[in-house]
Amino acid sequence: MRPLINIISHTDLDGVVAAAVAWHALYPDNSPLQIYLIGYGDVDNVIFDSVKSGRSLVVLDLFCQRRETIDLIDNFFDGGSPICFDHHKTTLERWGNRPWLKIDTSCCAAKVYYNWLMSLELPKNVEERLLPLSDIVEVANDRDLWLGQIPESRLWQALITMCGPWSVLGRLIANPSSSLSEGEYEATATFVRDQEERFATALERVKRFGDDLVAVGPELLQFGDVSDFCGLILDRSEDPPKMVAVANKKVTGEWAVSLRSRTGLAGKITGMLRDGKKIHGGGHGDAAALYFPSHYSLEQICDSILSAIKLISEQETPISMTLGDMLKNKLKQSEERK
Repeated sequence: MRPLINIISHTDLDGVVAAAVAWHALYPDNSPLQIYLIGYGDVDNVIFDSVKSGRSLVVLDLFCQRRETIDLIDNFFDGGSPICFDHHKTTLERWGNRPWLKIDTSCCAAKVYYNWLMSLELPKNVEERLLPLSDIVEVANDRDLWLGQIPESRLWQALITMCGPWSVLGRLIANPSSSLSEGEYEATATFVRDQEERFATALERVKRFGDDLVAVGPELLQFGDVSDFCGLILDRSEDPPKMVAVANKKVTGEWAVSLRSRTGLAGKITGMLRDGKKIHGGGHGDAAALYFPSHYSLEQICDSILSAIKLISEQETPISMTLGDMLKNKLKQSEERK
């Protein structure tokens, strides 16, 4: 009996496009397929269940949060093609040497996976199914890396916010074109205009902690607003903070905190605070997420982030006089005496 293939991907535009690429690459020749669009809080359990049930895996734009899951895949993987395709800096730094991982931080995960597929000697029918996806992959790449070169990438993210990731995945399975229909364009353009009004309200109610942090509490923004709102604060304000954190409660009660920065700080904080048990997460250097237990308050979350910012700042502050500087000065003084 042919085993099921589990496609496990993220819920943002990058993850949805990556899942669509996987669908077009694998269906119908390798069906049946099961797709999971999930977040970092669920990825370990889904991978664990998939491996234990003997299913094949394709993991996109996500990575394990627990060491036990890494060990499980190490034992499960018997060589051959990679099963995980990612682009996050934190993944590269910790697990970049895994043979089952294909990673490239220069582009989005959908493009990592798409480029890898197109580098293979594919059957002609598979290549023909994948070629029409090249444009939407570039749209996802523009959006996820904040390149700002394809204006429609914001509208595509708005489509996910409006309709949900599953609806957009269905659209890309039925029609992989990156060209928005007249109805899609009108609806998303209207949404973006309304989004700007939400941003104006949220800006009046954020909490600012000096130059370090701007924190956005729950229910001020909708799903999908985060990247654009944080970009507004970090790139378009006269006095931007080092970090913007947007906190929301999940249905399970757990806190999902999106972090955005412009100097690699978000990834550093994620690596520092993540303990794999109570607090988990991952992401890029400047776009990451942390998940805190439900019993944490927003004030405790902000205190944790501020403490991490302070510690990182102290670690990166150059020492006024190093041993090397002292030796150079001694040699210079000796030369002058001579």
